[in-house]
Amino acid sequence: MRSRFDQQLQLLKEEMVYMGDLCGEAIQITAGALVDGDVSRARTVNNMMSQISQQERSIENICLKLLMQQQPVARDLRTISSALKMVTDMERIGIQACDMAEIISVGNIEKAVDKVDFKELSDEVSRMVRMSLQAFEDTDMQLAEKVIKYDDVVDKLFCDIREELIKKLREGNNDAEYFLDMLMIDKYFERIGDHAVNIARWVNFSVTGEIELIE
Repeated sequence: MRSRFDQQLQLLKEEMVYMGDLCGEAIQITAGALVDGDVSRARTVNNMMSQISQQERSIENICLKLLMQQQPVARDLRTISSALKMVTDMERIGIQACDMAEIISVGNIEKAVDKVDFKELSDEVSRMVRMSLQAFEDTDMQLAEKVIKYDDVVDKLFCDIREELIKKLREGNNDAEYFLDMLMIDKYFERIGDHAVNIARWVNFSVTGEIELIE
């Protein structure tokens, strides 16, 4: 019976990592659409969101089966409950990627002359998401702590871009609407980093039973 439970628990971890990969891909598609001014590419993120939502339901079903069919010990129970909390953060990551894609789709980013470079920020945010889920799969508290500390790197990139955008707005640039849209996208990337930190903190909870989340 325990062997069967362990197999299902491993499946849960693998499905969680796969959902994280989908979120990372949605972020990268959005970032690529930003760089290239590719509206059609941005619109594909909606399809990614459908996959993310489907994966969320699949993970919730696995968690419920583990809870109903087995009698998990305290640490197993924390792992399952952590997974249920993590999928909420991952779903929000997907939603925020969709929101960014929507801004790209309805805006005039392909006509903007002085485009903002989000590549480094998007790469670092994607890395945080991947690392946080890897920490969950491996029960790696050191990696989880690395994600939490890495948030400072993302926050600095976010602030640097925000300052650049505000400066351009004050200069009375003709692309003011574009820069306002980019301020929103900059904030979305920063929030995705916060969700990755929450995931990492749920990893710590699964081991220690202690949690402190970003509101």
